[in-house]
Amino acid sequence: MKLKDKVVILTGASSGMGRAGALKFAEEGARVVAIARRKEKLEELVEASKNLSGQIHALPGDVSIDEDINRIVKKTIGKFGRIDVLVNNAGILDDYLSADNMTDEMWNKVLDVNLTGPMKLIRSVINYMIDQGSGNIINIASIGGLYGARGGMAYVTSKHGMIGMTKHIGYMFQDKGIRCNAIAPGSVKTEIGDSVGNPNKAVLDKLMTGLQILPVAGEAEDIANIMVFLASDESRFINGATIVADGGWTAF
Repeated sequence: MKLKDKVVILTGASSGMGRAGALKFAEEGARVVAIARRKEKLEELVEASKNLSGQIHALPGDVSIDEDINRIVKKTIGKFGRIDVLVNNAGILDDYLSADNMTDEMWNKVLDVNLTGPMKLIRSVINYMIDQGSGNIINIASIGGLYGARGGMAYVTSKHGMIGMTKHIGYMFQDKGIRCNAIAPGSVKTEIGDSVGNPNKAVLDKLMTGLQILPVAGEAEDIANIMVFLASDESRFINGATIVADGGWTAF
């Protein structure tokens, strides 16, 4: 019960790391507002959480739509009166495009979901956190935010931006009782690859050379455990940091 009665907004909750995180938060006693575009998946998540100590409340929404962001925050405040933790987990890949074949459509789509949406959610919750004198923001980045050859150009740009945003927020609001940290997963078994429609083979072939040194792929629960740690008081001295969880991939 590390998070008893904490109010958590968690995006991208319908599958993978988001689903695992929502269940782990509820297991630790939190009240989780689970955000995703797929309503039926959220309903399955709520059903799976029925015997846990906390609660999961499904709220369909798209983090790339301003109206949905405003509705998510207003409904959470209206129901619980506070927001203790925001987990920006929703994310998509590009089609492994580089500078010579990147389209405006793909660039904007990825940046809207992976970086602009999280910024807008943070902007929407930060004043509530300031008023209550506490808050915790957890951004799910990627080792693609630390290295250039771990995805297409739009994806790695968005994740580099998320890590920079994390550092800025962590420093600027620490005196308000607010922490902000990022998690940089390596290869984790999730459904994010389903967002790739037509991968560019030339770029993908170059990126795949790095898989030769991949020691192991992680499970969604491995990242969920770090989410809970960062959301709890056990990590109270960690702020503005990026925790790499890649099984040793980038140690080479």
